[in-house]
Amino acid sequence: MQFFRHAIALSSSALALLLISLSSQANAAQCGNSAGGFEAWKQQFAGEARAKGISASTVQALMATNYAQATINADRGQRSFNLSLDQFLAKRGSATIVSRGRSLKQSQGALFASIQSRTGVPPGPLLAIWGMETGFGSQRGNQNMLSSIATLAYDCRRPEFFTDQLYAALKLIDRGTLSGATRGSMHGEVGQTQFMPKNILAYGTGNLEVAANALSSTANFLKAHGWRAGAGYQPGEPNFAAIEAWNAAGVYQKAIALMGRQIDQGGGAAAAR
Repeated sequence: MQFFRHAIALSSSALALLLISLSSQANAAQCGNSAGGFEAWKQQFAGEARAKGISASTVQALMATNYAQATINADRGQRSFNLSLDQFLAKRGSATIVSRGRSLKQSQGALFASIQSRTGVPPGPLLAIWGMETGFGSQRGNQNMLSSIATLAYDCRRPEFFTDQLYAALKLIDRGTLSGATRGSMHGEVGQTQFMPKNILAYGTGNLEVAANALSSTANFLKAHGWRAGAGYQPGEPNFAAIEAWNAAGVYQKAIALMGRQIDQGGGAAAAR
């Protein structure tokens, strides 16, 4: 008899959890594939954000966002990741990145030595990422960060991923780390090496518009994703997995590893392959 009472209790508990889950899903902000539902979605999401403790002023910044059509266009048109490695390197200007990277490795040697001593990450991959992401800080994007991320959280393509990013962005605005006016790239990346909000929360060190902070934060990210001092980072070597965590595109990963090795070791592209 005790067994049946226990089973009934479990069933009742499971049913209650199911009803709560269904109710939560019914009340959750609904995604969309055009600008038409964005304002209604913001109203729904704002209520959820307030319930999670986001401040009224930050929610107001969310309500002031616009549907970022340019972000949607960029999200649908990332064709460069389908190029061959040689084509991708040529398109991204790898020779220029390597040349400038070697120069910065020398001129900012103390900074890179300090980062490597603390994290085990050498200058090459950091400089390759910096050069690839923003042209060493010269092209950090001019999109409204919050509008971009809110648009992608609303969009039905990847709402779960960008909903997490949006909550992280709202927390950073609450803390004063970012603002509703912060500018970034098409998907909401900000700073010298283009951090998404969740990664700022987890690995960010100071103002990421400052190169030293961004490079240190990037090294924090790589170390947290398994980087081991002294291990290789070419495809098939232990530290390549940390580069894979930085960006999901295979051709991007190989480009970072190749350029990083060229910066660290010198020599031409043929020697580094």
